[in-house]
Amino acid sequence: MTPANIVQKLWNYCNVLRDDGMSYGDYVEQLTYLLFLKMSDERTKAPYNKPSAVPAGYDWPSLIKKDGDELFDHYRHLLDQLGKEKGLLGLIFNKSQNKFQDPAKLRRLLVDLIGKENWSVMSADVKGDAYEGLLEKNAQDTKSGAGQYFTPRPLIRAMIDVIQPKPGEKICDPACGTGGFLLAAHDHIIANNPNMTKEEKHALKDVTFSGWELVQSTARLCAMNLMLHGIGNNDGKLPLTVSDALAADPGDRFDIVLTNPPFGKKSSTTIVGEDGKASKETDIVEREDFWATTSNKQLNFLQHVKTLLKQHGRCGIVVPDNVLFEGGAGETVRRKLLHDCDVHTLLRLPTGLFYAQGVKANVLFFDKKPASETPWTKKLWIYDLRTNIHFTLKTNPLKRADLDEFVECYNPANRQDRNSTWSGDNQAGRWRVYDYDEIINRDKASLDIFWLKDESLEDSDNLPEPSIIAAEIIEDLQAALEQFQEIADDLGVAE
Repeated sequence: MTPANIVQKLWNYCNVLRDDGMSYGDYVEQLTYLLFLKMSDERTKAPYNKPSAVPAGYDWPSLIKKDGDELFDHYRHLLDQLGKEKGLLGLIFNKSQNKFQDPAKLRRLLVDLIGKENWSVMSADVKGDAYEGLLEKNAQDTKSGAGQYFTPRPLIRAMIDVIQPKPGEKICDPACGTGGFLLAAHDHIIANNPNMTKEEKHALKDVTFSGWELVQSTARLCAMNLMLHGIGNNDGKLPLTVSDALAADPGDRFDIVLTNPPFGKKSSTTIVGEDGKASKETDIVEREDFWATTSNKQLNFLQHVKTLLKQHGRCGIVVPDNVLFEGGAGETVRRKLLHDCDVHTLLRLPTGLFYAQGVKANVLFFDKKPASETPWTKKLWIYDLRTNIHFTLKTNPLKRADLDEFVECYNPANRQDRNSTWSGDNQAGRWRVYDYDEIINRDKASLDIFWLKDESLEDSDNLPEPSIIAAEIIEDLQAALEQFQEIADDLGVAE
């Protein structure tokens, strides 16, 4: 079966379960538990003959033998027991719960949908792509909020294509969500290096990748995604840490960091006083390796990424607009980043790309450099993919081809040899260069730079479709509301 067929088959069944009140996210989680048990059982048989990681009596054969209420009771007990285990089992099953309402529907999923396939003999591409397809469908269900952990795959592929990871390089995502960047880097290395040695293949599977994810339920999906793509070693060790990446410097250093950190409000903790009144205290991250102390999560991730890189390490990080222009800590971080790193490329993204609405985002590319008295950034090249460009998640989604010109202009094979498409004669060019002095002398060293004319402001015939205008108005209003909420939180205004 093709990945599309498997996704369709599994997804059709989800629609049946939705009548019982099961959400997309619940369904993908239940599938994750059952797929893990089925594949663990398959690997105990020829040709693998591996000992099972799952304790006897809580494994796939124990489930298949049961039916009706007995199946339900056993499934609940199994999830509870495996959630207490350490290591990989704990990662997959921690806090797991049965979300089925009808034992007959659980039985059908076990026998007809999962049980009929031999998942271990499928190529990593097929089963990995099938699972990615389910994660994308889950992200599209905006009510679940899962979209905030899902970066559009065409954008990820373009970022990978310009960063160009190679065998032997260590790659990290400190906010890895469901693992999109790690998997795309893995696929890129395999596709572009067909003659890797056995040692290189082993390293790619076991030591190349590292990811951190704060949310347990998302880490569970990431763990399954990595396993289905063949990442992680046979001892059940996965390159995934479930913790707050910003809490401390992990000590590890990487050749490449690719990440889309969580957007949204500043970190805060709700404290209930003796009088029963709730108040919020802003969580300020204080670390010796940071240039500025701030509660702004995006600025903290930017500083954290700088720490994670080896000397001459390469980074591609998705950042919201406020990181480009905010004063105070934002200005401090930008000036230090421009001085201490080679901040060479900025990709301004259009709206309508992300499942979390209200997001105006950019991709910042920079290389970490050794200490120097003179600034490392000499020129910042900016590609404007935002002005006069409109995407929607459903009717006009971003495709990888939409980023072809950016990748070509970036010139990953020889980044020092770039040519601006903007000039006095061609003022519609989307690729333009700015010298360090031009940037550092701007108000607050702002990187929020644009030069193209918005055609819709000049000619009503150039207006986008009404649905796109409506979507963009919603995004702007939601972004404004979030900013006002942050101000209200800082002022201690009760919600």
